[in-house]
Amino acid sequence: MRIRHLLAMAAAVGSIAAVSAAPAQAAEYTSALKLKGVQYDAPGADSNSCSTGNTKSEYLTIKNYSASKTVNLKGYVVKDATGNRFAFAANHYLQPGDYVKLRGGKGTDSDANNVAYRQNCNFIWNNDKDTIYLYKPGGSRADVHAYTKSGSDPDRNGYITFHS
Repeated sequence: MRIRHLLAMAAAVGSIAAVSAAPAQAAEYTSALKLKGVQYDAPGADSNSCSTGNTKSEYLTIKNYSASKTVNLKGYVVKDATGNRFAFAANHYLQPGDYVKLRGGKGTDSDANNVAYRQNCNFIWNNDKDTIYLYKPGGSRADVHAYTKSGSDPDRNGYITFHS
């Protein structure tokens, strides 16, 4: 009887620990949308010229990881550690498993080509380190990832995968 009681108490304590630990992780991953990866260092010499620069080669991939829910990006906000921000102002629908590449530079957004442009030719992601935040339309955090060139990008190709 005593052993059964101790096992029940241990199970209850484990459940309480699991429940109390869940909010910290759940707060980061409460959205179907997550940051799949980032091309933080565009290939070539950095140039933010709208006509000849390579800011279009810098992009953030956002993926809908839901198995059944279509998500409209309108109202979602992407920020970096220093406060640079981009808000999706227009409707852009991601079907389950679909993704969008949020590119620098100027261009025409396209659901068919899975691309949205920041309409800004300045780089947003630092080449040495940064933190990327994704916020839901209501302001709660959907996902966040920090990176460093030395610690997060061992092959030094300028691309980091956060979620597969």
